Amino acid sequence: MPATAWLLYLPVGLLLLALMRATLLFREHAPARNKIPRAQKRRELALQQMAALAQRLRQQEPSLDPKPILELPLVKLAQKLRTEELSLESVLCSYLEEALKAHGEVNCLTDFLGECEEQLQSLKKLKKSERGLLYGVPVSLKDLFDCQGHDSTCGLAQFLEKPAAKDGVIVKVLKAQGAIPFVKTNVPQTLLSFDCSNPIYGQTLNPLNLKKTPGGSTGGEGALLAKGGSILGMGTDIGGSVRIPASFCGVYGLRTTGNRLSYSGIASTVKGKKSVTAVVGPMARDVDSLVLCMQALLSEDMHRLDPTVPPMPFREEIYTNNRPLRIGYYESDGFTQPSPSMVRAVRLTSRLLQDAGHQVIPFSIPRIEYAINLYTSSGFADAGATFLEKLKGDIVDPSIKGLASMLRLPDPLKCFLAWILKHIEPRMSKQLEMFRGVRTPKKLWEQHTAVEEYQQEFIAKWRSLDLDVMLVPALDPAFYIGYPAKAGVSTSYTTLFNLLNFPVGVVPVTTVTVQDEEELTFYKGYYGDSYDKNFSEAVRGSLGLSVAVQCIALPWEDELCLRFMKEVETLTKNHREPK
Repeated sequence: MPATAWLLYLPVGLLLLALMRATLLFREHAPARNKIPRAQKRRELALQQMAALAQRLRQQEPSLDPKPILELPLVKLAQKLRTEELSLESVLCSYLEEALKAHGEVNCLTDFLGECEEQLQSLKKLKKSERGLLYGVPVSLKDLFDCQGHDSTCGLAQFLEKPAAKDGVIVKVLKAQGAIPFVKTNVPQTLLSFDCSNPIYGQTLNPLNLKKTPGGSTGGEGALLAKGGSILGMGTDIGGSVRIPASFCGVYGLRTTGNRLSYSGIASTVKGKKSVTAVVGPMARDVDSLVLCMQALLSEDMHRLDPTVPPMPFREEIYTNNRPLRIGYYESDGFTQPSPSMVRAVRLTSRLLQDAGHQVIPFSIPRIEYAINLYTSSGFADAGATFLEKLKGDIVDPSIKGLASMLRLPDPLKCFLAWILKHIEPRMSKQLEMFRGVRTPKKLWEQHTAVEEYQQEFIAKWRSLDLDVMLVPALDPAFYIGYPAKAGVSTSYTTLFNLLNFPVGVVPVTTVTVQDEEELTFYKGYYGDSYDKNFSEAVRGSLGLSVAVQCIALPWEDELCLRFMKEVETLTKNHREPK
């Protein structure tokens, strides 16, 4: 055949191949294309019902001024509800209206729990002696908490139109304590991102700066709390999913010790992981709110409904103890160079703690690279097979497209690319190695053993310094939308403590200054790789945004963690930084 004929046929062949690929992709995404519009319509109707309920409640109290109610801290609000100084209707109405306003600005809601109206009526019939600690308090829930008759989507089309048969344990305990769950909030697709976007409900924005992400995966909660549309929210954390939104949005969050709170009745993208597991954690606007929530959740109902959770009530004597603490601290984890504001937040807080009579002792993390690689391999022991399975038939969100593409690579190609990138992108190279999975049961058991041994190594170092707690940087300020996927290794500041299974709280202590922004221009990073470059770009333009610290205790010492958080909150609130 003459060369000219080949030139004529080649474009036709390429066009046919492109059409075939487009047809295959269309068929592959057909389930999502059918389900997603229906889900979006359901949300629209649910929010209309929410507005209608707010209007009915408003008609009962036409002179209602929501501002004083919305300004009340949780402890005072709960007290006024129990003593009937405030009506259940006025409080629910105030938060329904405010949540709708917040959603209009930042797109944080996925569902309205219409049964809250019936629950309110049931609560009114209780005797005063029967009223729980959270009587009448409106509570928001991360999308994945099961509520009877509602989807728990994890941002996935595959999970749509599968409403929960019953409430999860956390939701049941909240209701037993008088709380009124009223909305569910947005998450990133699959939850394995600290952005907050999915093809069903779209992108949630950070209310402090609409160009920034609220963080993830509990990003909808962080945004709603920061906008004042909720007073108490429930989230989950497997790599910083409570703590990153808390620090990005300037609110408070607690990652509890694994299995201190029940995880029964909570949806998950990847189940079966044992080395690093997801935990439940509350988010709120101050430490007292987190404490009240934990006191309520750690009731007899928790163990009764889920006997796998230890019957361990809240230990008031640990929380209220005021002895001076021995506090370990570090300004950098040695893996991700912190932003200038992260360093300043730790220095400020450690100085205030020292001035208040506490001992502050420098601490260096043992084998940080090893620990981060161990965390990654624990999360992808199956080489991402379960994760990719959940994306079948779905439209892949840009926030996880890069991760999905890396996991889809054939094993030999992962191996080859890891070798090629070893000296150019060393952290990406290691990621690719970890994404190959463990491959055999023997290797999986060895991995479990390695995690246990590292936990003991870290605890031994902690005890050699006779520490009570630790103070470390939180990951902040908030990233620009789209950047979590480009600078994912910066979660080293949070994932370490998921690997260790330590309780960790986030406390906002300062805001980004002009000097912080100026110093960021000299940021180089520790590796000089694309992750370092992307991190510095992600946190730029953050003047005035929240900067937090993390407060850490040993496993099962959640009350001590909260006590330390309270100390940090009190000292930093009383401190006035020069302008």
